Amino acid sequence: MSSAPPLPYLEGYSPAVLAQVQELLAQGQLGPYLAGRYGEAHEVRNDKALYLAALELKDRFMRNTAPLNKVLYDSKLQVLSHALGTHTKVSRVQGRRLKASREIRVASVFREAPAAFLKMILVHELAHLKESEHDKAFYQLCTHMAPDYFQLEFDLRLYLTHRESSPATVSVREGRPQPTSSTANPSC
Repeated sequence: MSSAPPLPYLEGYSPAVLAQVQELLAQGQLGPYLAGRYGEAHEVRNDKALYLAALELKDRFMRNTAPLNKVLYDSKLQVLSHALGTHTKVSRVQGRRLKASREIRVASVFREAPAAFLKMILVHELAHLKESEHDKAFYQLCTHMAPDYFQLEFDLRLYLTHRESSPATVSVREGRPQPTSSTANPSC
């Protein structure tokens, strides 16, 4: 009997949930399940489009927060060891003024991910502009911007598990194997 593969993206979930995920993986049904729920692709392929998508969300839900200076895909973000996205606030002194710069970097794995997952990451990183800690206020802001935030977060973990579990990365939208890039790291 072979041991079940580890599920690093799902640490902290109940054994019952982990068993269900293991069963979906063993039957090859995780990809089709995700494709059925999140088949919608997005057109946000470059940094300019990503900036505009983030700005649209920010303007809709967080008009009174400071402006974004930069939003971009970052191929250097290591999904498992680092983060799915990062946000930074840098303050610099220029003369007698303090200039603040805010930027969001999103792991490049989201160029090909379903639209809902990209939105979830943008919502998460935008919420950090107002709330720095992952506390109740932070998650309330996330669910204000994306009412299904918690389901999206869980399904994103399933998507990353699915990507890592197959030797060739499988596109959820198309259900076809796609070659993996030697520079992209699909681990979270």
